[in-house]
Amino acid sequence: MSDSGRGHDRHHALASGGDRRVFWAVAVNLPLTVAQIAGGVAAGSLALIADAIHNLSDAVALGIAYVARRIARWPADDAMTFGYGRAEIVAALVNYTVLMVIGACLIYEAIWRLIEPQSVHGWIVVIVAGVALAVDTVTAILTYRLAEHSINIRAAFLHNLADAFGSIGVIVAGTLIILFNLTIVDAIITLAIAGYILWLVGSEIGAAIRILMLATPRDVSPERVLAELCRLPGIADVHHLHIWQFNEHENSFEAHLVIATDARLSPSEIKHSAKSLIASRFAIKHSTLEIETVDENCPDIVAVGHA
Repeated sequence: MSDSGRGHDRHHALASGGDRRVFWAVAVNLPLTVAQIAGGVAAGSLALIADAIHNLSDAVALGIAYVARRIARWPADDAMTFGYGRAEIVAALVNYTVLMVIGACLIYEAIWRLIEPQSVHGWIVVIVAGVALAVDTVTAILTYRLAEHSINIRAAFLHNLADAFGSIGVIVAGTLIILFNLTIVDAIITLAIAGYILWLVGSEIGAAIRILMLATPRDVSPERVLAELCRLPGIADVHHLHIWQFNEHENSFEAHLVIATDARLSPSEIKHSAKSLIASRFAIKHSTLEIETVDENCPDIVAVGHA
């Protein structure tokens, strides 16, 4: 078998293995959610119910991530000529948005619980939250490696990580209720869980938004790209330059190159040298270049972007 064939088989095996990990992560979270909600209602614990709702969002987030992973591998077609790779970015944004709504709702409920405290059965809280923490740990193990390379899975992983810390907080709350009958700590822990969720979202959602808004990659400077291209032999000017992230791991580039009147290289040679520079200096493999002459009248000329 050729190296490319073996590489394709290896990629397919890794993708399938990742899909299985995400599937099992969903499978272990769904029954936990039912148990937590039942335990929270029986114990009268808002913190435990909050943790259960967050755990339900974990399962939903992982389900969305699972579907998005599979859609992202669909080939390009007439409807989606760029392919379906950004399905994972959309899924990540959906999951982050859901987390924001959950965090806001938990804060609202916790404030009401502070105003009107209710009795809480500490032992039920501790036992159910302990089981939840064990399941959260299993889920984290299943998704940790995948989260390193996928913004989609990372969003689901952060759901799970926040839930694990939430379970720890609920265990602490239940223990304090058992020892000191401090029922108010249930609402305080809920506020802490909600605050942590919102902090996680705030630190991660920007990356998904930047990709969907076709933002310039943070590690690429348009000014430097312009300067490097203008130094190439045969290029008189560069304008209408665009650099954007196609997905989490691939950047794209396009620009108009104006050929100098005294250029000794052919337009195709100049284009080739420009593409080689973009690939070697800036790690951008996909570039689209339009060749122009000095006497052409390109409307609304701007160096970066378009008027």
